[in-house]
Amino acid sequence: MDNTRRGFMKSTIGAGAIAAVSGSLSASERPVITATALDRAAAAPVLKLDGLNTPVKIASVQLLRGGGQYFVRVRSIDGAEGVAITNSRAGVLYPIFQQLVAPYFVGKDALKLDSLVDGVYVYRSNYKLAGLPLWCCVAWIEFALLDMLGKMARKPVGELLGGVVRRSVPIYVASGNRGNKPQQEVALLARSIEKTGARAVKFKVGGRMRNNADSLPGRTEGLIPLARKTLGDKITLHVDSNGSYDAPKAIEVGKRLQDHNYHFFEEPCPFDHLEDTKRVADALTIPIAGGEVETSVRRFRWMIRNGAVQVVQPDLHYNGGFIRAIRIARMAAAAGMSITVHMSGGGVGYVDTLHFASCVPNIGEFQEYKGGVDRSGQWYDPPLKLKDGAVTVPTGFGLGLASDLKMFKDAKAVGRG
Repeated sequence: MDNTRRGFMKSTIGAGAIAAVSGSLSASERPVITATALDRAAAAPVLKLDGLNTPVKIASVQLLRGGGQYFVRVRSIDGAEGVAITNSRAGVLYPIFQQLVAPYFVGKDALKLDSLVDGVYVYRSNYKLAGLPLWCCVAWIEFALLDMLGKMARKPVGELLGGVVRRSVPIYVASGNRGNKPQQEVALLARSIEKTGARAVKFKVGGRMRNNADSLPGRTEGLIPLARKTLGDKITLHVDSNGSYDAPKAIEVGKRLQDHNYHFFEEPCPFDHLEDTKRVADALTIPIAGGEVETSVRRFRWMIRNGAVQVVQPDLHYNGGFIRAIRIARMAAAAGMSITVHMSGGGVGYVDTLHFASCVPNIGEFQEYKGGVDRSGQWYDPPLKLKDGAVTVPTGFGLGLASDLKMFKDAKAVGRG
């Protein structure tokens, strides 16, 4: 395998994109791309609503809980309905959802969703809350509205977001462990590979926002070579430090990763230390991934234009939904970069990723997976399938959730909704 940036990009988005604009090359090789050019790449409408011409007025937006899951249900004045499962943060964010976000959407035309996800930002001065708490709430409503529109159009969400270009998505198995020794972690990864057929994995290094301290003494230094030696050269290896390092230490760890042919190095420095992250990227040849906690499209533009990352990683929940993430993906494509979205939490987060990957041309080679097909995959109609390290994209209308799930029937409103 070739762990240089040129080789990485050829394996993910193709040599043609590299020849055009190569944002994933070294600083001296990378052509200048202006902020205006990136804005232009992101500006075109995302939604493709062929056949839906009559306004779809939103009558209600509710946050509910049933079967241990939080979910949003939207209804139109004509009785159409959409449902989307949230991540676990709904349990603490519901006052913002109910008081500052949901009221904005009621009475609006769902066909104008492209502009609604922007308009809510200034509603009741929501920009003063800009960050994960605001954009999670927006994402959940956007998901549910897309589900409703997909059902009305009798199309899966990917068709509404530009068109489905792939029907299954290769996965990397992600481990969230930091408290186990290298031998234990590698054994766990090997079992995950055997169970799923995955050809790629990701594991944690460093101590998570602990200013260069490892989670266990010597864990990272031992784990990096052991994983490559044990799992072999046919398995693609990624690591995630969750902002564990300052720039000098991150460069030191990155060089170890390069020596052992790792695929990308995620969030080497704290997520908001953008200049430090760029310093790391400039010093290494391994692609740097980042952006999971970023909620500003403008800051993503800075990261892309300045080469602070080579793998762009918005979270579909944290960053405000599919539409905003697709705008970022278009900017990344204009700079010759791939996008591998972050998956917040467990539940059905991997299914949100599947829908996104189904319609985005410059998606990375593997997408994150933390289990779920055996259980939550049965919530979809038809059920999802995991085979040979790839998961099928939902083909049902909208998000593809089955309409007769017990969690929906037993649901109770959250808070004072």
